[in-house]
Amino acid sequence: MISKRERVLCALQNKETDKIPMGFWYHFSPDEDKGEETVREHLQFYKDAELDFIKVMCDGYFNYPNPYIQNVKSAKDWYGLTPLGENHPFIRKQVERAKGVVGGVQKECCVFYNVFCPMSLMRFGTSEELLMKHLKEDTEAVKHAFEVIAEDIKTLVRLLITEAGCDGIYYCVQNAEEFRFTAEEYKEIVSPAELEVLQYANSLSENNILHCCGWAGDKNRIEVWKDYPAKVVNWAVYIEQMSLAEGKKFFGGKCVLGGFDNRKTGVLYSGTKEEVEEETKRIIQEVGIKGVMIGADCTLPSNIDIKRLVWVRKALDQLL
Repeated sequence: MISKRERVLCALQNKETDKIPMGFWYHFSPDEDKGEETVREHLQFYKDAELDFIKVMCDGYFNYPNPYIQNVKSAKDWYGLTPLGENHPFIRKQVERAKGVVGGVQKECCVFYNVFCPMSLMRFGTSEELLMKHLKEDTEAVKHAFEVIAEDIKTLVRLLITEAGCDGIYYCVQNAEEFRFTAEEYKEIVSPAELEVLQYANSLSENNILHCCGWAGDKNRIEVWKDYPAKVVNWAVYIEQMSLAEGKKFFGGKCVLGGFDNRKTGVLYSGTKEEVEEETKRIIQEVGIKGVMIGADCTLPSNIDIKRLVWVRKALDQLL
């Protein structure tokens, strides 16, 4: 039997593994950083759910806390935005959290840290209405802001990998809903800063996960992310109506992560033990056993019974 760390790295390279890797996650405290308690919660969840890797949540750090944002009145004001810098608590505290989780598992498994794309951090720090309004008023000014925010994200990524010891990032890209942009608009306005972060992450680690988020339940123009350079791709199977097998082809044969509906209406949250086991088997029969890690479309409800995740682990163990 190989280690959980080796198992995941094999899956990332589309190699055979002794068991099919599995990873799930949920928010422990979305609006606050509880320090050491947050680290302990991640480690306990990893142990109790019998996971093969840890995705560290950025709970408490969704909003981009750049004080200059308070001075933004019109779109052109975004030209004055400057980075927070590596010593800002927004960056340092996330690095310390990641360092605590990495230290807690002592290289037993891979650890990835959740990182949001520039547009999402800007949206969190202001509002969707203001962001879209300013994009219409002065697109170049907002694109400048995306680039500045990307500099802070790159600093965070560098420290997560080189100082905290994360194996890579779980990079959450959003905002490609069909109602928001055309594919051409997205590639022109949003992709440059997004790709800058991802390519920088790839220069530090080859093991980065791309999450094509269906956060609002709206279908994305998922084709805009098709050629993004990541080792693993995770997307909302049920929102995009693209199975793991279909997605593996769509994303050029890369390792895929997911398969389960993360919502409360899904089998994982609401089904019987037998239904969860059957769904696990169905997913693997469809996608195969190489270059696949079982997980969900996105974050699970925080009140899910962890024994349900263990049901998935036991079902996977019977398949190889």
